[in-house]
Amino acid sequence: MKKFTTVDGIVAQLDRANVDTDMIIPKQFLKSIKRSGFGPFLFDELRYLDEGYPGMDCSNRHLNMDFPLNFDRYKGAEILLARENFGCGSSREHAPWALEDYGFRVIIAPSFADIFFNNCFKNSILPIILDAEIVDRLFRTVAENEGYELTVDLETQSVCLPGGETISFEVDSFRKHCLLNGLDDIGITLQDTDEIHDFEKQWKNKSPWLFAESP
Repeated sequence: MKKFTTVDGIVAQLDRANVDTDMIIPKQFLKSIKRSGFGPFLFDELRYLDEGYPGMDCSNRHLNMDFPLNFDRYKGAEILLARENFGCGSSREHAPWALEDYGFRVIIAPSFADIFFNNCFKNSILPIILDAEIVDRLFRTVAENEGYELTVDLETQSVCLPGGETISFEVDSFRKHCLLNGLDDIGITLQDTDEIHDFEKQWKNKSPWLFAESP
C-alpha cells in the first residue's frame, strides 16, 4: 500500500448526498479481485451515456458532460469533496479501489458509511470528516475558483487553504500510523514475521503429529 504523507491537489466536487457504492462502481465490475483497472469505470453510470462492462475500452465512450468529473477544470483532481453519507450501500471494497485507481487520495465529507470509511484506510485513501458548514463553504469556494487546490497534511492532521487558513481534522492514531507507513492488514501482519515463525516452530515441536505427512 502506498504511504500517505501530504497531498497538494485540485479539488473536484460531487454535490449529492448518499452516494452509494453501486454508484461509485456498478455491480457488473465486481467480477475482478484485482485492485487495479477500475479507475476508468468510476461512477460509470453517471460519467458515461452508455452502459459499461468489464474490459471495455472507455476512450471512445460518450461522456455525460453534465457530470463534474468530465469537466476540464477537475482533470487530475486528487481530492474529492462530497456530501453526507458518502459510500453507503454494499460493503464492496471495489469502491475505494476505483477511487484510488482514478487518482483520488483524499475524500472530504460531513459523514461516511462505516464500512466504506474503514475500507478507505486499507487502500491508501484518507477520508476526512468536517462539519457540514465547512463543507458547504468549500463547495462554494471550489465552484467559484477554477483549479482550486488544497494541501492535506496527515502528520499535522490539517487541511490548508490557499489563503493560509488551516482546518484541523480528527483521525484514529492507529489508522494514521498505518497510512503514514503504507501498512494494510497484510503489511501489519508481516511486521511480526519473526514472531510468527518462532510460534510455528514451537507449535511443531509440541504437536509434531499435526505436521506429519499423509501416507
